[in-house]
Amino acid sequence: MTEFLAMGGYAAYVWPSFGLTFIVMVTIQLSTFSRRRKAIAAVRRQHAVNTQKNQQAGTGESV
Repeated sequence: MTEFLAMGGYAAYVWPSFGLTFIVMVTIQLSTFSRRRKAIAAVRRQHAVNTQKNQQAGTGESV
């Protein structure tokens, strides 16, 4: 097991690269979730505005 963790003497390069890759992947995932939440909120706000405008115009239809 120790030999595997030493990676043939390249552990100083291999393990940090795994760690950095993990950090980047988690950051991308969190960013995606955040942007999705913001996009959904924007669509809901726009839908509410459109619905309100339609009701004020007297059409009564909901888009």
